[in-house]
Amino acid sequence: VQLQASGGGLVQTGGSLRLSCAASGRTFSTYDVAWFRQSLGKEREFVAAITWSGGRTYYADSMKGRFTISRDNGKNTVYLQMNSLKPDDTANYYCAATRGAASYQADHYSYWGQGTLVTVSS
Repeated sequence: VQLQASGGGLVQTGGSLRLSCAASGRTFSTYDVAWFRQSLGKEREFVAAITWSGGRTYYADSMKGRFTISRDNGKNTVYLQMNSLKPDDTANYYCAATRGAASYQADHYSYWGQGTLVTVSS
């Protein structure tokens, strides 16, 4: 499966963005998908994950209540709605997919999209 992330941009503190992860391949609905992020000089960080059916979602503690992950398997797309954005949310955001169960660990995912840059100004 090939993944393409989009939707990043420049937003002010307190603003919102919705990222999209579009996938190729007819079996996308069988993959668990996650979003990670990486800012300059820092390690890649887990953001959120969703199971293949959309029935379960997982979030990093700092994103709970602000970010929402969802998917539309009919459109082969996973979304990350980000609200109440802070300057600390500035990073490249990556989507990743696995045929296994969703995980907080980046090395659990075999397929990665290119990053989409989110910049939150103060």
